[in-house]
Amino acid sequence: MAKNPVPIRSMCTVFAESEVVSRIAEGHSIEDIVSGIHNAISDRLISLLQRVKVVEEVTMSGGVAKNIGVVQALQDKLGTKFNIAFEPQIVGALGAALIALEKAAS
Repeated sequence: MAKNPVPIRSMCTVFAESEVVSRIAEGHSIEDIVSGIHNAISDRLISLLQRVKVVEEVTMSGGVAKNIGVVQALQDKLGTKFNIAFEPQIVGALGAALIALEKAAS
C-alpha cells in the first residue's frame, strides 16, 4: 500500500518512464511510484472529463478500466462509483458490432 505517492508529472510515456527510473534511483518504494502513475493517469482523464458533464453514475470501458489502481484513483477524486463490465476492453467493439448488425438488418 502506498504511503507517499510520488508525483509523475510527464504525460509523455517516454518522459514518464524516465521519471520513473529516476524515482527508483532516488529510493522511492515501488508502491509509491505505482500510486503516482495511477494518480497521473487519473488526473489526465479528469482533465478530459471536464469537457463533458460527469453525473453520479459513470460507466468506464476500455483496457484502462481493468487497472484497479486507476479506477480507484478516479473514483476517489470524482467521489463516485464506476460501473465496469466484466471485459471492459471489448465494450466498444461489441457496441460497434451491434450497430453494424442493426444497420445490416434494416
